[in-house]
Amino acid sequence: MTIDPVLLTRDLIRCKSVTPAEGGALQMLEKLLSEAGFETQRVDRGETANLFARWGKKQAKRTLGFNGHTDVVPVGDEAAWSKDPFGGEIENGILWGRGATDMKSGVAAFVAAAIDYAKSRTAEEDAIIITLTGDEEGPATDGTIALLEFMDQHGEQMSDCLVGEPTCPNEFGDMMKIGRRGSITAEFTVFGVQGHVAYPHLSKNPIPALACLVQTLSAHKLDDGSSHFDPSSLEVTTFDTGNPATNIVPAKCSATLNIRFNDLHSGQSIASFLQTTADKIAADHGVAIEMNHSISGESFVTEPGPFVELVAKSVAHISGLTPQLSTSGGTSDARFMTHHCPVVEFGLVGKTMHKVDERIEIKQIEDLKSVYSNVIEKYFA
Repeated sequence: MTIDPVLLTRDLIRCKSVTPAEGGALQMLEKLLSEAGFETQRVDRGETANLFARWGKKQAKRTLGFNGHTDVVPVGDEAAWSKDPFGGEIENGILWGRGATDMKSGVAAFVAAAIDYAKSRTAEEDAIIITLTGDEEGPATDGTIALLEFMDQHGEQMSDCLVGEPTCPNEFGDMMKIGRRGSITAEFTVFGVQGHVAYPHLSKNPIPALACLVQTLSAHKLDDGSSHFDPSSLEVTTFDTGNPATNIVPAKCSATLNIRFNDLHSGQSIASFLQTTADKIAADHGVAIEMNHSISGESFVTEPGPFVELVAKSVAHISGLTPQLSTSGGTSDARFMTHHCPVVEFGLVGKTMHKVDERIEIKQIEDLKSVYSNVIEKYFA
């Protein structure tokens, strides 16, 4: 009996796994995979639930990996939803609920495809590894990272990995991801001297320095893009003084920005550029500027080759479209998998992910399972 990915997605949506809560989603998948002959192991760390599953020999000739997450973002204003966000309702060919797109559908599709393949074969030289986390939508420190550390400690190795994140912007099959930009967030705090606005000689206003810094960084062109990447982008996301008074020069103010950078940079080179710019403006304005930054991922690309071509052909075979090989969008756990093996991403149309009334056509889920089944068949052919 084959696994219906639509019904499995529905059941997963009904698990209230708002990050970092497990909500029963991984328990359900562990039971399903175990019953299908997969060796399973929970790899929980801290408050994060993770699941490792393998079918086939540990030292197989080739091991195809799948990676995904069962945690979802909060629903926001539940009263704004047309359907119960955890109801998993199916109406007029549409499945509704938080995680319908991102990415309980992707998990259901590749789990269903892997189980169908495992039930129809006797494992000899081949193996499938599935890694599932409940920490992709959160800080991502105890999820896929913990799973990869577990794999390293226990001699588990994927040859190639497919991540089931939603990748298509408009039509199913129009895009797959072969890389991602890096991301760095920096917060600047400028320290001046508080005082009365009528006596400027007794104070030092930090706002002009911060405004200069924000303008200088916003106007700076980081690059023109590279062979696989669009130009890097810098966006200021906050500018705050916390000053409710009109007659006080504030003692400090702050701003935060995020840079999505391509493979012409590293997180450290971007951080050095930001620090150098801040130091110069601090000296010019006679203030102190403190910078704190965090790098959530480096840019990476899986160069087109046999695995990329295999996935692209499977997508084209099922969807009738030739997928664009893209590195656009935000970060995903592929940024961790790339340090383990070649990795690509393919999933559903992501128009409603993270939105109120998240939903997806059930045909897309069925087609996604077909793509994954085709990938598995061709990979081990």
